[in-house]
Parts: sequence; C-alpha cells; structure tokens
Amino acid sequence: MKKNKFSIALLIATAFTTSLMVSCTKNDSGSSVAGASKQVDNLDTISGFVKGTFLTSKTYHITGDITVKATDSLVAQAGANVIVENHAKIVVQGSLKIIGTSANPVVFNSKENTPGTWGGFQCDSAKAVTIKWAKLINTGGPDASGGTTKTLFVNAPINVDVEDSWILNGQDDIIRTQNGAKLTILRNTIISSGSTDGEAINIKSGCTGTVAYNVVFSQAGTGIKLETSATVPFPQTKIDVYNNTVVAGGWRRGLAEPGRCVSIGVGAKANIYNNISVNNYQGLEIFLDADSSVLLTHGNNLFYASQTNYVIADTTAGKSDTINLASNFYPGDGMGKAVSSDKIGVNPMFTSFNNDFLLQNGATTTDVFTLALGSPAIGAGNTTFTPFTPFPVGAAPNKDLGAYPSDGSGNKH
Repeated sequence: MKKNKFSIALLIATAFTTSLMVSCTKNDSGSSVAGASKQVDNLDTISGFVKGTFLTSKTYHITGDITVKATDSLVAQAGANVIVENHAKIVVQGSLKIIGTSANPVVFNSKENTPGTWGGFQCDSAKAVTIKWAKLINTGGPDASGGTTKTLFVNAPINVDVEDSWILNGQDDIIRTQNGAKLTILRNTIISSGSTDGEAINIKSGCTGTVAYNVVFSQAGTGIKLETSATVPFPQTKIDVYNNTVVAGGWRRGLAEPGRCVSIGVGAKANIYNNISVNNYQGLEIFLDADSSVLLTHGNNLFYASQTNYVIADTTAGKSDTINLASNFYPGDGMGKAVSSDKIGVNPMFTSFNNDFLLQNGATTTDVFTLALGSPAIGAGNTTFTPFTPFPVGAAPNKDLGAYPSDGSGNKH
C-alpha cells in the first residue's frame, strides 16, 4: 500500500473487469472417465478432479468444487485469471503451486465479486503449498453447513510458502495452518477480512517458521495468532514474528472477544520484534498459558492509538462499551508487559493514515503505511535476536519497524 500503487478498490475492480473480458468458448469436455483427473491447461470451464497448469494470460471458470489428488499437482502461471462460480472450493491433496509476478500476478476471484462467494483453498492433506504474487479475493464460503470457509487451510506437516500476495475480503481465517506445517509467510497484504470473526494468520499445533513484513488491515479478529495443541503439547508452535504492520483490527467481533495485533497462547513460543500495532482493539497478548519464555523474547514493538478511547457498539450484546486503548496495548488479563525497547503510545508517522478503527468487511482504504521522514520507527528495530529457524533469504529483521523499512526492503505492495 505504497504511494502511486492502485488502491484496493481499483485493484479489485481491475481483477473483476479483466475476468469479464474473456468469454467462455469451450465446454468442459475433458472428463471421459468418472474420477479421472482432467488437465486444466486448455479447458475453459472446470470441475471435479483436476491437474495441470493454469496458463499465462488465460481465463478459467471453476463451476464446481475441484480436487487435486495426492499424486497430482495444480500450477498457476503468472497472469492466469481464475473465476470461481457456484461457491466452489479448491481441495488440494497433492501439490499447489501459484507463481505470479509483481507485474503479472495470478488472480483468483468469484464471479459475483463480493465477499464470501467462493471456498478458498482447502489443503487438509496437501503435499506442498506455494503461493507467490497472487490476488485471492472474496473467499470465505459458504461451506456445506452454510458456514464460512478459510481462505487457505493446511492440516499437514508440509512446507507452506505464502509470499508477496494480496488477500482481500475473506470471511474467516485467512491463513490457517496446524499439525506441524513449516511456514514462510512473507510480505503479504491482508485487507478487510473476516465478517464477524476470523484471524488473518492463525497458526496452531506444532507449526514452525517465519511471519514477517506482512500488512494486516481491518481484520475482524487477531492479526497473528499462535497456539500449540492443548492436548498434544509437543512439538510446540515456534514462530518468528517480526516487522509486521497491523492496523485497525479486532473490532468486528464486538465485546465478546477482542482481536489482537499478536496473541500467543496454549504453550506457544515466539520471537516478537519490530512490529507496529495501530488502532487495534488489543496489542500484544501473551496469555497465561503461553510458554513463559515469550516474556524474554519480545521487544522493539510500537503501539499507538490515534485517540484515547473508542466506543464500540455491540449489536449482538445489545450494549456498548468504552475501550481505553492505551490500557489494551498489553492487556491486563495476560502476562505480557511492556519492555524498555518498546515504543508505547508513539505515532509511527505513516505516510498517510485516516485514523481508521472499525470498518466493515470488504472496506477499501487509501491509507499508506510506509514511514514518513522522521518517523520514530526508523532505526528502532532489533536485528540481532536469535531466530528459531534461519531467517529466509532476503527477509532478515530490519533496523526499522513495521512492514515498510525506509531502505525499500520488506513489503512490496
């Protein structure tokens, strides 16, 4: 969300308009045997068991649920445009590889182009997941029971690599991983997701890896949430969380459950450094059941609220409450405390910020979260902490805070 980039509203409109420019001229005639995997490469309309490649600059219509078998792979090349109809979802038992570019991203959107109108990527038993330079728009359901679906759900100890992607207007968790997945989640921009619930990045039960240089704006629930299984305490969830920017999150749940910038609970461990939290319901929550070592592995985080109090009206509870934002930077029901390297109540001086708080699912923004000249976030970072896993190449922690270091590294959107 830098200057001279398309606004989120324009980004969505462009993706949808592009998809409408290409008409269907071929029926899905590749299915000759029930259950056989069809090659998607040259099909226009697709459903059932599939494999193969969504080709550059071609538009595809998914008209019903598709499944990638354990022995198969599904690939998307730069510029492929996929329109999903009939609330369909993509089930991956094999491998998923989506590789766009900055100039030519892969686009997945629904035909309706409204939040919650297709089922995302359900990768419960996948073999590998790689998503780079993709736009995943309007995911979230409904599932078979009428509830919402997660944008990306992984339930296996596999490599999950999500980088440089835009994920907009989902209805539930955006990235949800568990059961020992090995994660690289870098430089993504997650905007206005979760209807009345849902975390942006929800990591559970023994996952390890890195979450860095992501922007999360107006998430219903928590920006980055870490937990280990309550019934299987080992292996632990251990994640390096650094140089993320989380803004205006946690409000759409109402009074029932505050959303946080970052939350650590149920035996999880984390390194939490160099993050910026602005106008979130709560800041850094280290729950009483988190691994207590987290008390020694966080710092250099910035917390700011553009006003002292925020009045939240909870229609589900039929009442309202006044939230004192400064007291929520480190919530009192957790064991986390500010440390001397933190910047508490300090304006990060974004290039442009509308002082947003509670926005609707699917809301657009013109905010620019790069750091203005003279920002106190410049030079305030920790670059020497010891990670649980080696830092990804080109994505080590920066001396500046947040997702947009002043040297131009970090988030590229």
